[in-house]
Amino acid sequence: MRIAAVLLLVLLSSCSKPQQEYQWQLPDGFPLPVVPADNPMSAAKVELGRHLFYDTALSANQQQSCASCHQQQYAFSQRLKVSVGSTGQPHRRNASALVNVAYNNTQTWAHDGLSHIETQLMLPLFGDSPVELGAGGHEQQILSRLQRAPYPQLFAAAFADSQPNFHRIIDALASFSRSLLSFNSRFDRYAYQQDDAALTKQELQGLNLFFSEKLECHHCHGGFNFTQATSHQRQPLDRRPFHNTGLYYVSRPDLAGMGYPQHDTGLSEVTLNLADDGRFRAPTLRNVAYSAPYMHDGSIATLEQVIDFYAAGGLVTTVNGQPSDGRQHPLKSSFIRGFALTAAEKQALLAFLHSLSDEQFITNPAYANPWLSERPH
Repeated sequence: MRIAAVLLLVLLSSCSKPQQEYQWQLPDGFPLPVVPADNPMSAAKVELGRHLFYDTALSANQQQSCASCHQQQYAFSQRLKVSVGSTGQPHRRNASALVNVAYNNTQTWAHDGLSHIETQLMLPLFGDSPVELGAGGHEQQILSRLQRAPYPQLFAAAFADSQPNFHRIIDALASFSRSLLSFNSRFDRYAYQQDDAALTKQELQGLNLFFSEKLECHHCHGGFNFTQATSHQRQPLDRRPFHNTGLYYVSRPDLAGMGYPQHDTGLSEVTLNLADDGRFRAPTLRNVAYSAPYMHDGSIATLEQVIDFYAAGGLVTTVNGQPSDGRQHPLKSSFIRGFALTAAEKQALLAFLHSLSDEQFITNPAYANPWLSERPH
């Protein structure tokens, strides 16, 4: 059973009929996401956002779209370790999967001040370190490209005015992003639809391990969205947990000591608090089997290796020729203590993580590239 939920009415104009209330595709009883009052959801805005999301016209050189780094078949992530912008400049971080981002209380890997998708979208559009879409300085050129069909009709339906501007572009992209909901995995059928046969005996063993105090996974990846970085209309607390998982611990000349590699120290870059060194947001584990590679820098290739990393209590490696033993980082989360699994238990945990996959999400035509069916692009 699905239920419709009402957020806000979007007026086409002061003297026009209101648009239809937005129909959230949520399971029975699930809480509504929190949506900014100045950008209420509408089906017309979502559809405009879908066209913009897949349109390379949003990049200054017309080489990339949002979908270049957020690909549906990979749960709106990509297979690269780190993203590469439209000018070929590499990012330093892995492209996050866009799964149930309507529930995120922070955006990006390590910024406690980006609480709205609308604010986060300024970074890929206008950021210059690195350049992603590179819209800065090319605004009028990009807006002129959005005069072609079907944009006049799409903007008019969404905003009662056919003229594009970047405020409307961002609002539409944010609305489409919020529409990307995934609640149809076999785990969901087991947990929320009372289908006892949805999970195998092995997957149930993995579920019990995941929620055990032995592994501690659920402390950072808890709740219905499998991340504590979640808020919704029933959750008044605004928890924004970021964690140092013991990925790195190298010599840092700027600290006269040790820490995360200087090129990316996580949350501490924003807060300027050394206690936040190496702290990154715990992403959702929904559709995690589709979204390899893993960690903020894509440094772990497979789910099997992720389990090995946590079992070891951190990573021993080298960074730019320097030895790194993340297990020794003094700010490492107390939940990252290491554990021992038998081969059968490891396979059971992997099976459970795969049960969080929602095949409908990665094939849903409502989320797919609209230009493929409308015209070559």
